[in-house]
Amino acid sequence: MIRTAPAHVWAFDLEWVPDTASGRRAYNLPPDTPDADVFAAMWAHGGATEQEPRPYLKTMLCRVVSVAVVVRKVQADGQVFLGLTSLPHEGEEGLSERQLLDRFLTSLGTANPKPALVGFNSRDSDLPILIQRGIAQGVSAPGFCHRPEKNWEGYDYFAKYNEGHVDLKEVISGGWGKSVPRLHDFAAACGVPGKIDTSGDNVLDLWLAGNTRAIVQYNEFDALTTYLLWLRTAHFAGHFTDEAHAAELTRVRDLLRKRIANGQTHLRRYVDKWDALAAIDH
Repeated sequence: MIRTAPAHVWAFDLEWVPDTASGRRAYNLPPDTPDADVFAAMWAHGGATEQEPRPYLKTMLCRVVSVAVVVRKVQADGQVFLGLTSLPHEGEEGLSERQLLDRFLTSLGTANPKPALVGFNSRDSDLPILIQRGIAQGVSAPGFCHRPEKNWEGYDYFAKYNEGHVDLKEVISGGWGKSVPRLHDFAAACGVPGKIDTSGDNVLDLWLAGNTRAIVQYNEFDALTTYLLWLRTAHFAGHFTDEAHAAELTRVRDLLRKRIANGQTHLRRYVDKWDALAAIDH
């Protein structure tokens, strides 16, 4: 179970698609091979079947196209700042993968104090792809990669038993067996919005259609869900009282209300789903 509720938390989520450049290199395909044929080759090498035509590919061969983060930071005066940020920003749909990773990892590595990362299935997926694609894209991320000499001297994003990185999937299930839930299952049981309209299976279709904004919006929903589930888990562990947990939920709703008023109307779908789930009796 999680040991603390840190003063600075980033609940994060990434979205990625097969990277055709990596696919051409990995499988010796000519440079002019159509993207559709590259995807087919990558899936074939990944073990595609009639039942699963698009198998999960090795993350090294995929391209990160979006990152979303809910930031919670207790400030010096005790006030709690809560924010939601994502990349690419609106109008930056042409942001390269290298630029996206560099911007995110630099922000993470230079944040003061260093935030604790919270994800869902992040130890097996989100964290490895950050590392792998950062290396592949030639990103330098010394702040993110810094490791303290001793486990208790600071956050270490790479150590399994350091609170610098909390994978909620591991925390609640042990990481294997029939007790392992999907993010949507965990969220549904807690009355929190899970997948809304989009799932990871059709991110590629959105990408091919040039609908990067829909990917980012879906990514923000997953980051919000991950954050709300972290709050529930921290409350379960005794790090928030009932009253404090309720206050944290109010902060999330206030954040969403302000963002919707400022034009981020896609978040209305998240609020509406949250309200609908709250109306279902336990």
